[in-house]
Amino acid sequence: MSDRSPGSARSAAGAAASELVNVGREQVHVVEEGPADGPPLLLSSGLGGAWFDWRPSTDLLRGRNRVIAFDRPGLGLSPAAIAAPTLRREADVLAALAERAGRPVTVVAHSMAGFHAEALARLRPDLVRGLVLVDPSYEPHPHELVRYAAAVTPLATAAGVFFGATRLAKVLGPLGRRAVLKHTSRRDEPVPDAVVRSVYGRGTVLGTVIAEDIAYREQAVDLVRLRERRPFPAVPLVVLTALGDLKGEAKKREWSEGHARLAKMTPYGSQVDLPDSLHMVQLDRPDAVADAVSEVLRAEETV
Repeated sequence: MSDRSPGSARSAAGAAASELVNVGREQVHVVEEGPADGPPLLLSSGLGGAWFDWRPSTDLLRGRNRVIAFDRPGLGLSPAAIAAPTLRREADVLAALAERAGRPVTVVAHSMAGFHAEALARLRPDLVRGLVLVDPSYEPHPHELVRYAAAVTPLATAAGVFFGATRLAKVLGPLGRRAVLKHTSRRDEPVPDAVVRSVYGRGTVLGTVIAEDIAYREQAVDLVRLRERRPFPAVPLVVLTALGDLKGEAKKREWSEGHARLAKMTPYGSQVDLPDSLHMVQLDRPDAVADAVSEVLRAEETV
């Protein structure tokens, strides 16, 4: 099964520029919109996500900003990854895309990508003007007994190849995407079904989703260790907290308090509860994402 070319994305992205970009040893699919001289925003999706997860938010952001959405290696329309998904690899990908933008960026990261955005800010503060963390993953006490993600990733890749070769991916991928979206958003897909099938029907994507899920815990542990070595820069930060899919006031309070601790990493941080939003905030509440970006951009001018 062959991967789709980036040209396939142009019909879904409208007039957006869509291309494959070299980032070190990897290649990633990038969709760029908005004025070239606008403040650069780098949008990073959660576990297994695709560039079109940001479509409703991008519609509100592209008028004044240079909006750069991308697919991590092996996801969306990006080719299969060469290296296993690690915190350092993801931070390096973000760094390469920020350098490509030509000036420091504001990173807007959802869910697991919050790990990567924070790592970038700590490792390369020169590339980051501010951050918006969209219902980011938060692990207060992650632990690992054995590091096995790198050893298991080839098996995940092989599973993806099998799914693609047997055409199971064309059935399982879109079904899995629909099942996940049903529990994480109140909205339908932001792009036509054909685009969703073209992405989640790829065996490469299924294998990468498995690999990212396996790597999640190790990335959380690596971030805790990075926090001990590298300070978080004094840049503007807004943390958006989705509470609509949490059962019980205790869980909602715990999740909100964890995000409040993330916001306190910088003196210019704030946290916003969204009681009506499910986890896919960029679909459910694109207005909240746009407001958070505006707040960070305004703060950047005074920091």
